[in-house]
Amino acid sequence: MKIQAAIDRVPLEKAVMLIEELAAADIIELGTSLSKDFGLACLVQTRGIPRAGQLLVDIKTIDEGEYEFRRYFEAGADILTVMGAGAKATLDVCYQVAEEFGKEMLIDLLECSEERITTIAGAYPNAIYGMHFAKDAGRVADVAGQVAAFRQQFPEIQRVALAGGLQLADIPALKAAGLEIAIVGSGITGAEDPAQALQNFMEEAQ
Repeated sequence: MKIQAAIDRVPLEKAVMLIEELAAADIIELGTSLSKDFGLACLVQTRGIPRAGQLLVDIKTIDEGEYEFRRYFEAGADILTVMGAGAKATLDVCYQVAEEFGKEMLIDLLECSEERITTIAGAYPNAIYGMHFAKDAGRVADVAGQVAAFRQQFPEIQRVALAGGLQLADIPALKAAGLEIAIVGSGITGAEDPAQALQNFMEEAQ
């Protein structure tokens, strides 16, 4: 299982420092607030920092998919996010652009109904489908059980990520449930020693 270290709600200078500290992560995420606060600059000013894994920008595209995906892939992103609740035409064009660039698309399933997920489940074989427990809704109990149930309900979805207040103790059960990517924000970036916290998460994920 991969660990995605999510950097969010910090000044750009702090984001640069965190990327340097978290260079060993499988995926480093520049969160939505960074993309909103700084636009493409958040990527342009950080893409050259040495790191082991991929760089995801959580732009949460819901329209203008081709334009946004092209701009951010051209600027150096490896993975971009699109909202699953958006128009299917938007998801289609985002996926086409990702495939064209040899990059990846993560579909954020926040507020997607079962009917909606069924509609898009088999449409994008290389995409990552991101289960998203909204920050505003609070901590969800039995996160591993939620992932296991999701995978059973939608077996055609091969790649699953999860965001939403994940803690170190969640990782073994999430790995056993077949999660591909655990997205961890404050559990890493809010720690006294973010690099050590990342190492702890990655050791549990192995």
